[in-house]
Amino acid sequence: MNTISNMSVNAIRVLSADAIQKANSGHPGLPLGCAATAYELWMNHMNHNPADPDWANRDRFILSGGHGSALLYSLLHLFGYGNLSKDDLAQFRQFGSRTPGHPEYGHTVGIEATTGPLGAGMGMAVGMAIAEAHLASVFNKENYAVVDHYTYVLGGDGCMMEGISSEAFSLAGTLGLSKLIVLYDSNKISIEGDTDIAFTENVQKRMEAFGFQILTVEDGNNLEAIGRAIEEAKADTEHPSFITIKTQIGYGCPAKQGKASAHGEPLGIENVEALRENLNWPSKEPFFVPQEVYEHFSGAAQEKAEVEAAWNVMFTAYCEEYPEMESLWNCYFGRNEELAKELWEDDSFWSAGEKADATRNLSGKVINYLKDKIPNLIGGSADLAPSTKTAMSGAGDFSKTDRSGRNMHFGVRELAMAAIGNGMMLHGGLKAYVATFFVFSDYTKPMARLSALMGVPLTFVFTHDSIGVGEDGPTHEPVEQMAMLRSMPNFHVFRPCDAVETAAAWYSAVVSEKTPTALVLSRQNLTPMAGSSREALKGAYVLDDCDGSPELILIASGSEVELAVKAKAILAEEGKKVRVVSMPSMDVFEEQSAEYKESVLPRAVRKRVAVEALGSFGWDRYVGFDGATVTMSSFGASGPASELFKHFGFTAEHVAEVARSL
Repeated sequence: MNTISNMSVNAIRVLSADAIQKANSGHPGLPLGCAATAYELWMNHMNHNPADPDWANRDRFILSGGHGSALLYSLLHLFGYGNLSKDDLAQFRQFGSRTPGHPEYGHTVGIEATTGPLGAGMGMAVGMAIAEAHLASVFNKENYAVVDHYTYVLGGDGCMMEGISSEAFSLAGTLGLSKLIVLYDSNKISIEGDTDIAFTENVQKRMEAFGFQILTVEDGNNLEAIGRAIEEAKADTEHPSFITIKTQIGYGCPAKQGKASAHGEPLGIENVEALRENLNWPSKEPFFVPQEVYEHFSGAAQEKAEVEAAWNVMFTAYCEEYPEMESLWNCYFGRNEELAKELWEDDSFWSAGEKADATRNLSGKVINYLKDKIPNLIGGSADLAPSTKTAMSGAGDFSKTDRSGRNMHFGVRELAMAAIGNGMMLHGGLKAYVATFFVFSDYTKPMARLSALMGVPLTFVFTHDSIGVGEDGPTHEPVEQMAMLRSMPNFHVFRPCDAVETAAAWYSAVVSEKTPTALVLSRQNLTPMAGSSREALKGAYVLDDCDGSPELILIASGSEVELAVKAKAILAEEGKKVRVVSMPSMDVFEEQSAEYKESVLPRAVRKRVAVEALGSFGWDRYVGFDGATVTMSSFGASGPASELFKHFGFTAEHVAEVARSL
């Protein structure tokens, strides 16, 4: 290791240790152990441009072990990303700072994904590699490799223990994603001690079985060996690569290196001083970096800017030779306003339908309508496309031999599927959707939460939405899942009652800029509702009203809207004034003005009944102390759906009876 490289690696270590010590909070073990790996990758192998962090053809880097965020912030500072300053490093983990405890996408310039839940970054990296491969198949021409970059992901033993990494890497190997390079920080330490207490398998054999090229670097401080491994990984065009880099957690701090205590607590003032002495650091001043180190990183940044400049020249020539591809590129990388206008003005998109149909079927029809309007629509299901109706006809299957296919086969891997969907969206250029049965939204929840946290508008298609699943029984009949999803900030959940509301749900999803959307869809056929309309885009609206002011309001979603309408008819014959409100999305309704919400649910009308074949949690905000709910208070059962609805009280007569009791 030459002097400037040695000093640069140690600059990463010292800055990270200082930031964590100043905050008196953080995880120094990974930054100290992985500094050489990160330096070698970012300095000598990764194509990126600090002056243009959003360059479309940059290599992507995801820190899956997000607790080691100080490593990433030190790199971003040294390379000059977003003017991330020493003051920003000194504000590590402080409220309102640009250096939060874990990397946050959209918050700090240069962060490709929000990470922290271990293994999540592994799944998102697979999604980014899929996006790169698909976009390359669409746009690349002879002599014009306009999409040609790598996805790197760094994680440790914890990431490899989490099941999501196995799910994601199994698919990555199957698909032969050769531009995915995994850097495994193998230090054999976790929070509780040596990994042998819970993690003794041969990780390399596991990854080999998944279809990865396996490489090993015995010394995690050997820059030349790390560099050779990265280049060897790039040279394999058939397999993704897995590089095991054997490191020492907390390297450089004599009292901490190799110990579990280095993982998640500051080194301590005396140990930071010992770190400096051990590394022969030229100053005891916190956050001090020699000027020659800054100049070294600045020179590298200029060279990397030249790589993008060369790409820009090539891309300009590409657009001149293939103007139709330039138009397509612009379509892929941003046309939301145009798309929203086009869909809004197309009456066929909002067709009400003439016969009863399941909303999963209606959603399938919308998907196949949208596939022509949105050429970058890509997605699939966790081995359930025939049931979730999420296959795009004639769009091909994405595979190892056909990167142009737009139908994804995720296999039975719901958690990884959602992470991969996030990665595809984070990459840019694609509109992705993922699908499974609603009851299995439990498996997708952690990654759906990341979608919402990152502001990534991934679409989730959840079918078989209630006890209407029937004979499959309570293991497949969701009850509490709706409350789970509705409780998430920045997450829209739509449960439509017919074709118009299903179209509204999809419209909201595909034009969304920052909010993910879940469509919760029925297995059983639903009757088209006479009053359904685009007002569903407001989350709730008056579907069937009475003359004058109502005495009672029935509120329902999905399949239960028809029950509410029938109950209203029964009550109307008895002289009752009843309003029916369809509420496909509580989340969206809460975003409306106070005036609009009052017009739909007047405060003066305190007698209200909510009807939904799911748990009651959340409905109290709309029915209040004087209202009631017709909802599920237990798990479902196995039997024909019609019998279950009757058994659990989902009949028009029972809804009317509950209304009378008010």
